[in-house]
Amino acid sequence: MSPLKGLVSVAAIVAAAGAGLWAGQTGLLKLPMTAAAMTEAHPAASGPVIYYRDPNGKPFYSLTPRNTDGGQAYVAVLASEDVSLEPKPKTNTVAQAAAPSGDKKIKYYRNPMGLPDTSPVPKKDSMGMDYIPVYEGEDSDDGSIKVSPGKIQRTGVETVAVGRHQMTRTIQAPGSVAIDERRVAVVSPKFDGYVVKVSDVTTGTHVKEGDVLATVFGQAILDQAARLLIEQNSGFTRGDDAFTPPGLKGPGGVVGASRRLENLGVTQEFIDQVKRDRQVPDTFTIRAPISGDVLERNWSDGQGFKAGDVGFRIADHSVVWVMADVAEGDIALVKPGQRVNVMMRAYPGRVFAGKVTVVYPHLMKETRTAQVRIELPNPDMALLPDMYGNVEIATGGNADTLAVPASAVIDSGNRQVVLVDLGNGRYEPRDVKLGRTGDGFREVLSGLTQGDKVVVNGNFLIDAESNLQSALKGFEAASPTTPSNTEASQ
Repeated sequence: MSPLKGLVSVAAIVAAAGAGLWAGQTGLLKLPMTAAAMTEAHPAASGPVIYYRDPNGKPFYSLTPRNTDGGQAYVAVLASEDVSLEPKPKTNTVAQAAAPSGDKKIKYYRNPMGLPDTSPVPKKDSMGMDYIPVYEGEDSDDGSIKVSPGKIQRTGVETVAVGRHQMTRTIQAPGSVAIDERRVAVVSPKFDGYVVKVSDVTTGTHVKEGDVLATVFGQAILDQAARLLIEQNSGFTRGDDAFTPPGLKGPGGVVGASRRLENLGVTQEFIDQVKRDRQVPDTFTIRAPISGDVLERNWSDGQGFKAGDVGFRIADHSVVWVMADVAEGDIALVKPGQRVNVMMRAYPGRVFAGKVTVVYPHLMKETRTAQVRIELPNPDMALLPDMYGNVEIATGGNADTLAVPASAVIDSGNRQVVLVDLGNGRYEPRDVKLGRTGDGFREVLSGLTQGDKVVVNGNFLIDAESNLQSALKGFEAASPTTPSNTEASQ
């Protein structure tokens, strides 16, 4: 025996042992429980030792001799006692294997290990395995593949009917929470003055619309309030208000001072109080313009300020934005109004639903991403600015398109193929032209019609069988009567 054949024999023994171990553990191999039963099932055991089994019939095996915990030696299993996962013919000899099965005629014999090696007569390979007969009808010239029912069952081949589906694709992107710019209010007086007293309001305090923020003194407010009383008591408008349109003047023409107070940011409540009490208050109360959280407090008791200085900044967090960074290749699929699910790292398992409102019209060159603004309701204030989360944007139209499951496509890069179930164990490889890719589906532009059955599980095994049969046919066509190289070498 050549060194190469010796190595092949050793590999065959190890592979057979592994197959025997796996078969015994999965229940495919039912070993006899006693030595008598073993002798009855295999009266003429021969061949090398493949593995060792538990003497009590338990599903324990070993590649080397060993003993049980009780000291009993494991029983050696010879090659003839092992079992193959492929169905064996009823005859054992090469000459008997050449006999036809029923009315079928044997066309040739193929290598049992799947090599592109055929023989016109029965033979064995270098490891002593019989070549497998190929009968007429098991291969065809129409490009279809014939697979035995046993192999279909063992490989778990599954087929589904081609139908129409919504081609939706979920785009995933990182995102962070931001404040809604439209829900931010700034308290900034329009007059010079100083702070008399700041309420018990600090950064982070939640305030309601109308709550008192501070009490301030402003000379401009007092001057206009005094003028309001003068105009009200005199019943006429000062000369500089002579050009006020009559439609804007109230009874007695008292409008000028009221309008100036409004321009200074004074509330109607303050103006009504001056008119009612007929006296000018020394201070003016500033209230919260909206309900929200205080982001900035820049005032302290006794502090002076100029017109335009920011005293407080308040943000309403009942609605927030999530700014998602979408990859350049996906940005064309994102449109305003699309549904979005956001999962925040701070709340595992919780999903926040929102929608796309704005796709920013510029790209960030450092990351090659574009920002997408998503609006989310935040009634329980769970979402805080600058929180990180994962964004899932559902893109695609609502129209149904002809599509197949993604697992049905065998994509080699230059060619896309699906296996069509023709029935009776025959499968046809068919080229298809694909379009969009959705969640678990591929759009079919041509090559299939609605109702065709395609393989979605086990298609790679059938494809391997197709490649094997193609290789065998090519080998047979090249030398239909010439013995194979392996046979010639023997």
